[in-house]
Amino acid sequence: MTKQPYAQEGGILRGPGNFDMKVGVVMSFHAVASLDPGSSVTILITGDEEIGSLTSKKLIESAAAECAAVFVLEASADGGALKIGRKGMSDYRVRVTGKAAHAGLEPEKGINSAVEMSHQILRIEALASETQGTSVVPTVLSAGTTTNTVPATADVTVDVRAWNQEEQDRVDIGMRSLTPVLPGAILSVTGGLNRRPMETTMSSSLFESACAVARDLGLGELAGAKVGGGSDGNFTAGLGIPTLDGLGAVGGGAHADNEHSVIAEIPRRTALLAGLIKRTLLPVGKTNDEPITSAIGR
Repeated sequence: MTKQPYAQEGGILRGPGNFDMKVGVVMSFHAVASLDPGSSVTILITGDEEIGSLTSKKLIESAAAECAAVFVLEASADGGALKIGRKGMSDYRVRVTGKAAHAGLEPEKGINSAVEMSHQILRIEALASETQGTSVVPTVLSAGTTTNTVPATADVTVDVRAWNQEEQDRVDIGMRSLTPVLPGAILSVTGGLNRRPMETTMSSSLFESACAVARDLGLGELAGAKVGGGSDGNFTAGLGIPTLDGLGAVGGGAHADNEHSVIAEIPRRTALLAGLIKRTLLPVGKTNDEPITSAIGR
């Protein structure tokens, strides 16, 4: 807080996590407070999304299974655009087991795991597809123990992002089909899919509703954006539940020292959210006697 103190200046709100995504949390409470009594809405706030939602995924999916739509209060994309698509995410760990030997006296008796891993990294990177927008990125790499020893083990983690499930599955098959190059080397691949893609087919109807609500409220035209990062909205969209993301704060600098939100946009976005919930709760042909459950989630 000393480095990044809470402050309001020049119409800008500053402070840790305000854009991603404390403002969105506050918006959810105010939006729901404006609804008619008895409206069927679930608010779910989780705290582990940034580290993979390892403990909350099942809770998110079970809560969303009872809902007709999910609105994610993650921060907006650039310029306040709603997030209508997100890449799916997969995480892998590749381990090579070789054989240690003295690097100076008898290196030929070893199986160099670092050399084997070099072969594998080139194969892994080749699984990416620029035309499909699929990234396959080797990230954290380690091998060996001492400078005079043929490394017996090597590890690399791999970050995969894809716009559609077919690409995500293609890369998964490729990762699990890796085979050793050096005689005697042993290769293992663990991990896999973390989040299915949030494809635009799962957000299109809700985005159209949001645009209609914005026009009714005089908020102007809304923009939609596809982004590479994942959110808990990937989980709900992966279940086939209509999901619209990026309904939270307008600003920038997520996770950085300059994180900020535009104060004037907060009541506007809250009104948009409330109107969208009301429209979803009572779609065409429904009455108050036929409630449809909606959810606001992180």
